[in-house]
Amino acid sequence: MPRLVLTVIGDDRAGLVSALADVVTAHDGNWEDSQLAELAGKFAGIVVVGVPAERAEELMAALKQLEGLLEVTTHPGAEATVVADDGGAQRLTVDLLGNDNPGIVREVSSVLSRHELSIETMTTETREAPMAGGLLFEAHVVVRVPLGSDTAALRADLERLAHELLVDIAVA
Repeated sequence: MPRLVLTVIGDDRAGLVSALADVVTAHDGNWEDSQLAELAGKFAGIVVVGVPAERAEELMAALKQLEGLLEVTTHPGAEATVVADDGGAQRLTVDLLGNDNPGIVREVSSVLSRHELSIETMTTETREAPMAGGLLFEAHVVVRVPLGSDTAALRADLERLAHELLVDIAVA
């Protein structure tokens, strides 16, 4: 069954997921996977939908009818496959907490990229620092580490970066 990747955004309010799910279901679509969040007063997300090939165009047209409630963009996705063999890759979690400043995501992602690691998920947020005032930046990153990668070198690079940025980084 073909899959569509939907990106959605709209002013946050109750009923947005329900409206989107109604359209998907009405066209024999199957909601397979999603990442959805409220960010700065906007509801935004990515949804993977399986849909019968003969209903895909009809579903895409119906999603346009949500305009005004949600802006939905459709992208072709890969067809569902049996769990792929990732060559024995492991997952590592990188957690970061420290004073907010521009460039933290760039610096962390650059280290991960230099080690040829793929980010599977990343969540970030800023929040008030309870005692010191100002903003704290927090990140939770899950990366796929191919078999044979030098995790000791990765940890050393992240420790160096933590020292440079004056943040705490934990790798598990």
